[in-house]
Amino acid sequence: MSEKMKNRILPLVMALFIGGMCLVSVFTPDKEYSNAERRRLAEMPELSVETLMNGSFMKDFESYTMDQFPLRETFRSIKASAELSLFGKKTVNGYYAVEESISKLEYPMNTQMLNNAVNKFDYLYETYLLPENIKPYLVMVPDKNYYLAENNGYLSMDYGELFSYVTEAAPYMKNIKIEDLLSAEDYYLTDTHWRQEKIIDVAERIAEQMGTKLCDSYVENKLKEPFYGVYFYQSALGSSPDELIYLTSDVLDKCIVTYYDYGTPKEGDLYNLKKAAGNDAYEIFLSGSAPIVSIENPEALTSKELIIFRDSFGSSLAPLLVSGYEKITLVDIRYVQSSSVGEFVDFADCDVLFLYSTMLLNNSGALR
Repeated sequence: MSEKMKNRILPLVMALFIGGMCLVSVFTPDKEYSNAERRRLAEMPELSVETLMNGSFMKDFESYTMDQFPLRETFRSIKASAELSLFGKKTVNGYYAVEESISKLEYPMNTQMLNNAVNKFDYLYETYLLPENIKPYLVMVPDKNYYLAENNGYLSMDYGELFSYVTEAAPYMKNIKIEDLLSAEDYYLTDTHWRQEKIIDVAERIAEQMGTKLCDSYVENKLKEPFYGVYFYQSALGSSPDELIYLTSDVLDKCIVTYYDYGTPKEGDLYNLKKAAGNDAYEIFLSGSAPIVSIENPEALTSKELIIFRDSFGSSLAPLLVSGYEKITLVDIRYVQSSSVGEFVDFADCDVLFLYSTMLLNNSGALR
């Protein structure tokens, strides 16, 4: 083929490609939500003299075209593969893969965020626990980077320093260490969270340290649907899907679970299987995000009660502590103001556990 012919064909191909993509974009319905990025997508902005004059229309239109671009997810995957394979990058937008396990860099340690978390804990302790003479327990759940990052040449926080920093800043808590019981294999390949079936020993240690004995045996139940965690979509790196297993027992089957959404009690399920088909199947554990949840155990051999201040890691751990208590109350101060907790929770004669992942402690801005 002559050089002249090439010069004619290449612009024609590009014009056809661009024109075709424009046509596809015009006739393809806009998407409201991206499962991949777990966020709402930009909508077509309103066109008016005012939005044209102040420049907001073009700015919003650019966001709209980027969000609604045809085959957007396919191009995201191609871009991620190219950055790793062709350009030799070790991470893509902060995400990396070790074999099939995907994680997001958590670096550096943010002392301002750690102080913010401790200040919230101080308030809860001084307002609700100190008057009842309660010494709370603290469990810091290492995020997946603890086991993956440094050993594979990626930037990593000094987790020992983080653990010491929080422990020393909150001396009124008894720290329960669990990091030696976990490994990278105890976390989902494509998600931030730990696998419930892998943390029975974690629950046993926590209960033992709090002076409680667990006495339950479990049946493993596997979701029919494959589990694609938050990192699978956000990273665009690709990986095999996980299996999501949840544990049941005769004791757990008889539990009474009450959700307090905005203060209104509503009975629900320990495992909300309707969530399996949603945007995040991990939300089958205690229905995901909820301000306050109580689990009552009619089969309890004790009158002890436990209150857990927690993040999402507590959703899958709490059921494993049920056999040691008559009632467990979970409080998530990302969704309820710390100053309002006393309106819904009675702390008298209760064990109290603060259970938070290092990821949340290092990014604690959502705590209220």
